[in-house]
Amino acid sequence: MRPWGLLLAALLLLPFGPVAAVGGEPVVSIIIDDLGDRLNAGHRVIALPGPVACAFLPHVAHTSRLAREAHAAGKEVLLHLPMETVEGRNPGPGALTLHMDHAEFLSAIDANLQAVPHVVGVNNHMGSLLTRHPGHMTWLMRELKARGGLFFVDSRTSAETVAEQMAQENGVPALRRHVFLDHDPSPAAVNAAFDRLITLARHDGAAVAIGHPYESTLRVLEARLPTLQAQGIRLISLSQMLAARKAEPRWQAAAH
Repeated sequence: MRPWGLLLAALLLLPFGPVAAVGGEPVVSIIIDDLGDRLNAGHRVIALPGPVACAFLPHVAHTSRLAREAHAAGKEVLLHLPMETVEGRNPGPGALTLHMDHAEFLSAIDANLQAVPHVVGVNNHMGSLLTRHPGHMTWLMRELKARGGLFFVDSRTSAETVAEQMAQENGVPALRRHVFLDHDPSPAAVNAAFDRLITLARHDGAAVAIGHPYESTLRVLEARLPTLQAQGIRLISLSQMLAARKAEPRWQAAAH
């Protein structure tokens, strides 16, 4: 098992509730999804200050190169794993679907993981249908656990998702998304979502946000990430967020 896998395998897997701030300071983690198809946008994400996680789509033009560059820059690399949707939207190459049998499902996971270098975790791309199904989510989580302790972040593209629950039940370290930064990609809306992230972190002690490499999102992050420390908010990696959950007794009690 990889060294970071040994650490993550021991972490608590409970969902966020109101919690104590880590070390007395509210913390946030941020993931940028849908990376790999555009070099310039990928480079801007990699250049963002602090440990912003980079989630790469498999089997697209620039994923391998950008994932290696992100890792070299100290960013955590995630597989942004395509999954079937309720609406029938195309999740892109490598998608996991309900019609796959177990062998096909595991083969697709393997190919997707092989396509993204330096992966430490996985989050779902789309998946409003697949994440509702305990059986398929159990297949996924057992495979992630077998591969050295990869963690999972539930993007929560459906209110009916069971992905985080299945991660917990199968011993996979897991987090959930609290805020989408750019569901509405207008600059005003992205700024409002960033404000909400800060408010949630101050209230609950910690919060996780997901954004995309839109021009508006990148402009907001480039401007506002350097201001977090002055606001008493600390940006931490996803691995640090998972570790902090183990280290905070009040966090654990609140999560029950």
